[in-house]
Amino acid sequence: MRADSRQLVAAVPLPAVLIRWDERIAAANTEAQALLGEGLEGRHFITALRQPTLLDAIEGTFRDGAPRLTRFLTNDGRQNTTYEVSCRAVALEGGPGVMLTFQDVTHVEQAGQMRRDFVANVSHELRTPLTALLGFIETLKGPAREDAAARDRFLSIMESEAGRMERLVGDLLSLSRVEADERVRPTEPVDLPALLRSVLNGLAPLAEEAEVRLVADLPEGELEVPGDADQLRQVVVNLVENGVKYSGRGAEVRVSLTPPGYQPRLRGEGVEIAVADSGPGFDPLHIPRLTERFYRVDNHRSREMGGTGLGLAIVKHIVNRHRGRLRIESAPGKGATFRVVLPMQA
Repeated sequence: MRADSRQLVAAVPLPAVLIRWDERIAAANTEAQALLGEGLEGRHFITALRQPTLLDAIEGTFRDGAPRLTRFLTNDGRQNTTYEVSCRAVALEGGPGVMLTFQDVTHVEQAGQMRRDFVANVSHELRTPLTALLGFIETLKGPAREDAAARDRFLSIMESEAGRMERLVGDLLSLSRVEADERVRPTEPVDLPALLRSVLNGLAPLAEEAEVRLVADLPEGELEVPGDADQLRQVVVNLVENGVKYSGRGAEVRVSLTPPGYQPRLRGEGVEIAVADSGPGFDPLHIPRLTERFYRVDNHRSREMGGTGLGLAIVKHIVNRHRGRLRIESAPGKGATFRVVLPMQA
């Protein structure tokens, strides 16, 4: 083989392997050696590649010269990685050869799996209340037609289940809108102390009913940040509502706002909104997944409280849109604190 063929393979920006007519590997660039191991040149391709679908594609291209696409699966020690492998016939000095290039499509596979999981989760979340509604309707049309007490009880449950579906659809629409706008950074000035006081006033009846005390630790006067007032209100409402619902009777939910200062996580000036509760808390192992759609620390309790499993996912996307940071702290028996850091400049 001429030296310029090796140089050609080395210049390919993807992992690339050139197999010559005698089925030996003629050249492999640095990226291919990082993926498949060193010492590839001179080895039979079967001993280096091993995966049956890839071997079949190579043999097929040798046989008829037609290009083929297949998959190569590996693991980088942290996650499974999927490569799309292109097999192309090439003419070499001495006979035909096959060039392989490996394109990492893991992110595409993960996005597809996320879509499938999302559809499955939405279907599951809607199916439960819908099944209950259909069952009660059938009962009301039949055995309970003349039973006033049963009818009132069933209608109350049906109202609750319909409300659950309405909340879920509302959160799905909200999440869709937030994701659509996530790349557009808001720039309108928002007075945070006024917004936080408004949210706490609005949630006071909910807290009173739950026998939870709301405490505000806010600076006097105006403190403006660039943002979307409606979305920032949604962030605070979601966090305070969670604190009220899951803290338990006699607990306290404290909302605080720090004055402007250097924020290391932003590498610039910002403010921090903290929503801290004195509830039971949860194991820190849940923290990395809390902002995933439909992830719940306690599925049964969350559904009883009317949670959709989307609130913290919405919070995360809104904070991302504002180029802020979200940090969660908790431990069993020590409550939970949600910190939202927002930049002072757009």
